[in-house]
Amino acid sequence: MADEEKFSGADLLIDALQENGIKNIYGLIGIPVTDFARLAEIKGMKYYGFRREDAAVDAAAAAGFINGKPGVALTVSAPGFLNGLAALAQATKNCFPFIMISGSSDRHIIDLDRGDYEGLDQYNRAKPFCKAAYRVDRAQDMGLAVARAIRTAVSGRPGGVYLDLPAATISDMSTKADAKIYKVVDPAPKQEPADEAIDRAVDLLKNAKHPVIVLGKGAAYARSEEEVKELVDTTKIPFLPMSMAKGLLPDNHPSSAASARSLSLGGADVVLLIGARLNWLLSNGESPLFSQDAKFIQIDIDATEFDSNREIQAPLQGDIKSVLQKLNKAVKAAGITAPQDWLDEIATKVNSNNEKFAAKIKASHTSSTFGYFGAITPINELMQKHPDTYIVSEGANTLDNGRNLIGMQLPRHRLDTGTWGVMGIGLGYAIAAAVETGKPVIALEGDSAFGFDAMEMETICRYNLPITVVVVNNGGIYNGADQVVADQLSPTTLDANAHYEYLSKAFGGDSYFVTNYNEMKDALEKAYESGRPNIINAQIAKTMGKESGHIGNLNPTLNLDKDANL
Repeated sequence: MADEEKFSGADLLIDALQENGIKNIYGLIGIPVTDFARLAEIKGMKYYGFRREDAAVDAAAAAGFINGKPGVALTVSAPGFLNGLAALAQATKNCFPFIMISGSSDRHIIDLDRGDYEGLDQYNRAKPFCKAAYRVDRAQDMGLAVARAIRTAVSGRPGGVYLDLPAATISDMSTKADAKIYKVVDPAPKQEPADEAIDRAVDLLKNAKHPVIVLGKGAAYARSEEEVKELVDTTKIPFLPMSMAKGLLPDNHPSSAASARSLSLGGADVVLLIGARLNWLLSNGESPLFSQDAKFIQIDIDATEFDSNREIQAPLQGDIKSVLQKLNKAVKAAGITAPQDWLDEIATKVNSNNEKFAAKIKASHTSSTFGYFGAITPINELMQKHPDTYIVSEGANTLDNGRNLIGMQLPRHRLDTGTWGVMGIGLGYAIAAAVETGKPVIALEGDSAFGFDAMEMETICRYNLPITVVVVNNGGIYNGADQVVADQLSPTTLDANAHYEYLSKAFGGDSYFVTNYNEMKDALEKAYESGRPNIINAQIAKTMGKESGHIGNLNPTLNLDKDANL
């Protein structure tokens, strides 16, 4: 009978993924998952093959952020699994929902440590680095495994889930009836805060003299742009977006205080955190970035985040959309608006800083020294004409300058190194953005950051994706002018004369080499309009760039006098 026909574990896993609307797999195949990827294509899924597993896992994680449902990555056993592990951990820290599936060794050999091919207890190794890990030992459990993985990845605080797939399970057989494949119902249920929690927040906002809103990437992931706009437009409270929250409201919104960050945060007496965490990116909530007397309202899906670094006087637990919908009604009923003298003070500082910044940008267009401003402002000019373009950025100074220079108009169109600040995410994220949205993507890379996953340029060319990679080359990590010992290269030295653009040419893409603003502007327009894979190598001065970008304070300073111990 048809309902008694048996199918392989691989077949049933693919069916379960498809039943839940998952169409794409990012991965790198080999023993024991090669035929699994082939079967996925036969059954109608799209498989995108990478050159290293970490880039594939990064791509799946970025897909999760962009779509709000889990992306899927596939790796081989042991070394492939380990190559993807850092990306799995990073995605979980970033709160990106995705599922990493790895083929693994047979349990009866691993558990007795008998010495299997690429033998490793992957299931237990993965646990500390993800939201949850599950091992599937029977084909008949595939439906349940996928359901658990999806719900775990997206419910509460999103994160990475690891699915361990032993070789025996891939070929194990079961009927579809026994495998219990189904579509998960409401995998991330709404959560509303209590009325008394809303009342506490309203009381703080009502009495605030210097209120400020900080928007984090959690607010972007939650697709809360309409609710955030309503709150800001109603109250006029100044807001500052974290880097991946840029575009949740347009960067040129009249209430944006991004150009007066120090004044706004340092002078705030009430801070409303929306999907933002008081981690190192916000100095852990400490002085001098924030006043010691400031009071905090925090919206977060996970109550354990409250009081993690500072006392939170008004915690609002729930999904951001539901919390804001309830808060907006209460704020309107209370007639809350930000005090005009505070708005005027911030506006004065914003205008002053914007004028200084505009002068620097203008000067970079004709400067004899090609630097970050000259290389990056053409990207901003293009993004203002084509706001539906996605931007991915990484590096130290390249990331920092790009964040400041490139204005965003739409939510979830900027992806970068995020919570961990890890390099090597650029091309993986860019590939996912192009695949999942079909839109053009610009990957803005420092020369050091580009080196982590540069071979994924072959992946970009192989799939003919509309990605423009801009490598800002100053010949070093931070800069290329650091040399402390005469007869040795500095630890931060790279090749200032490297022709990174040739890597694109090697795989059939387009290539450009630029040394000034006008050349960069012309090359970018040509590259963008072509819709083809390409690299623009922007060779800036070796002296450009400072140690660790904006976070040099995190780098311990040692006495480097070579004669100090003589």
